[in-house]
Amino acid sequence: MAIFDTYKAFTNFKEAGFTEAQAQALIDAGRDGTDALATKGDLKALEDTTKADLRDLEQRMTIRLGAMLFAATGLQVAIVGVLLILIVR
Repeated sequence: MAIFDTYKAFTNFKEAGFTEAQAQALIDAGRDGTDALATKGDLKALEDTTKADLRDLEQRMTIRLGAMLFAATGLQVAIVGVLLILIVR
């Protein structure tokens, strides 16, 4: 993990012509921004959650597909039955 040297950055900003207040504001903004970065632990937790969500979604889709196939087969059998009754008469 890289560590941000705030003193070095502050010094570089000052040498580049920034005032102390401007340099400090940039350091503070950078420090605030690093709080929003994801850690390896954050990414691992997201990966685990995503994998579990995908497994759950796959299971639900399989069940729905099975139910739709069952309903379609039942509808086909009913249609064939009606057609046979109409033909036999």
